[in-house]
Amino acid sequence: MVKITGIEFRNPTILASGIMGTTGASLVRMTNSGAGAVVTKSIGPEPKIGHPNPSMVKLDCGFLNAMGLPNPSYADFVNEIKIAKEGADVPVIASIFGGNAEEFVRVAEGLADAKPDAFELNVSCPHAEGYGATIGTDSCMVEAITAAVCDAVDVPVWVKLTPNVTDIKSIGKAAENGGAAAVVAINTLRGMAIDINSGYPILGNRFGGLSGSAVKPVAIKCVYDLYEALDIPVIGVGGVSSWEDAVEMIMAGASAVQIGSAVHEGVEVFADIATGIEQFLQNNGYAGVEDITGLAHEVI
Repeated sequence: MVKITGIEFRNPTILASGIMGTTGASLVRMTNSGAGAVVTKSIGPEPKIGHPNPSMVKLDCGFLNAMGLPNPSYADFVNEIKIAKEGADVPVIASIFGGNAEEFVRVAEGLADAKPDAFELNVSCPHAEGYGATIGTDSCMVEAITAAVCDAVDVPVWVKLTPNVTDIKSIGKAAENGGAAAVVAINTLRGMAIDINSGYPILGNRFGGLSGSAVKPVAIKCVYDLYEALDIPVIGVGGVSSWEDAVEMIMAGASAVQIGSAVHEGVEVFADIATGIEQFLQNNGYAGVEDITGLAHEVI
């Protein structure tokens, strides 16, 4: 059991946004597979089709995707969160996006009736023009949007950060100054793949976001830096596919880990990682996850 931002989790594994989070039923399935909490697909103010296919490609080192934030809008997603809340026995976090503070607030207030346990602000998607990282690279906008949502809701607000910046600590600090209860790091890295036979980019959007094992060292460093700079919890995400990856992320400073791309290899990944973490703690005489959170900072 871990407690983050006042919310209790049965284990430190969380389903990351964008993976199996498009319906209430799929969210419930992830909780039944062992996830300690689940995050919905990012939901916005208006229906959005997303980018043309191909929108995802598997690489040797992970996945490259350019979904473009497809979603039915908050008005048509409220019931999915209600289904998840009724069927899941773990916290349900609503991921939301918008083009400005007013849109973020409108979505948050619109989903509030479904009673999500927290909101995760997506200010970090690297391939949706006018949204995501377009906002998340501007510390002033991050702080203003975070503050506006915090004022509008009565549950914790997490902010998901982009690694596509020169100084992630300043963006994290902006989120903290705006009232964020936690930050989530990281979203995907900007990337591209080209078909050498045709000469054309493979993705319909030409470029997208890289996830999977290749981004783990980047995520570890971002979590490490944020843990040093902030007074709020850091939730680590990026390349976690085993309990060893999760322990490494936690030692860098993560209070919990989100799992995304690894779900493609099997939904049992949550239970496997949670069990591995628990066994590691017991074998090494640690009482809980908090005993190893940020441990890498203490040995220097």
